[in-house]
Amino acid sequence: MNMNEQIKQWNEEAQANNTDHPYRKVELFIEVRDGALEAVVPYLKQQNYHHVTLVEDEYTSAAAGEKVTQRIRDAGLVVDVVRLPPNAVGDVIADEGYIVKVLLGVADESQAVLAVGSGTIHDLVRFACYKMNCPFLSVPTAASVDGFTSAGAPLIVGGSKQTFQAVPPEAIFADLSVLANAPQAMTAAGFGDMLGKFTSLADWHVSRDLGGEPYSPLANRITEEALRACVEHVDEIAAGSQAGVEVLMNALIASGISMLMIDHSRPASGGEHHISHRIEMDFIAEGRKQVLHGAKVGVASALLADLYRDLAASQAVDALEVYRTLPTSEQMRAWLTQVGGPSMIAELGVTEEQLARALRTAHTLRNRYTGLKYMNDHQLLRS
Repeated sequence: MNMNEQIKQWNEEAQANNTDHPYRKVELFIEVRDGALEAVVPYLKQQNYHHVTLVEDEYTSAAAGEKVTQRIRDAGLVVDVVRLPPNAVGDVIADEGYIVKVLLGVADESQAVLAVGSGTIHDLVRFACYKMNCPFLSVPTAASVDGFTSAGAPLIVGGSKQTFQAVPPEAIFADLSVLANAPQAMTAAGFGDMLGKFTSLADWHVSRDLGGEPYSPLANRITEEALRACVEHVDEIAAGSQAGVEVLMNALIASGISMLMIDHSRPASGGEHHISHRIEMDFIAEGRKQVLHGAKVGVASALLADLYRDLAASQAVDALEVYRTLPTSEQMRAWLTQVGGPSMIAELGVTEEQLARALRTAHTLRNRYTGLKYMNDHQLLRS
């Protein structure tokens, strides 16, 4: 079953079970295959998009942007290219300055905007398209994050990581040859983002039981099945093969769709994401080069795994029992190492002081009940 058929089935399940949670009908066109870039121009013609804007950076231009731009022009269509320059430390980040660059770069005549890149470029484009009421098309250049299908844009505003309403893509063109040629560190980051679902799904059960927060069995199942597929195919993902990145990309898309269906990110974002956001904010404040989002998430999830398991063992609270089912930190670090990503907090360049601050304060970045919040509320973390 391809992803378009899978989405149709999930929509039908959501409609049949709409009493457990409000659901949004997901309507996306998805191509995940070798040669998916070839489908971009036919799609533009089908939608009667004669003038579009393409957003890229220097690396994603070489990976796919130049090829897509040339094909669009060869077809007689107009494409404006917005190439985002790196900042002083060599990064492109989703902050106010880059938001303005994208908004100013999209011509009034543009009928759609193509995001050619990974997480940051997609977040910038999805937010710009929301503000401009313009269709957004996704061309991933690495299987690095699960936010490709998201309707929320995590942005750095005033130095703080916040999620803003945006729009999901109208279509996704994920070319397996492009994804397989991405640096293995990017693929490892995507695997790390998926591995973080172990703790995020467990946190979601706790937020339901202790925080009274919304919960969807269907979205939980979609995310869990995507996570299991990644673990079962870790060897192929570690090899960076087309078969491996296909499994990973489909899992990342599925995770994003689970969030899109229920209009919030609880199945895919728990304490591990809050720690990642805290570290990112610290690095920006210090003027340091960023670490890949999924790399931070994977390491943070592995770190929390044993903390959460110990929490369940030490507290006589039924709602925390779900943490006993988590893999050990040792197992999670072994998976991360196998795919070629960092597995320990020190490998991220995070100091013990920064880690301690993240453990104490990260839970305040989102209004969610997680194991991290429970430990802080009950003063269970060692200072």
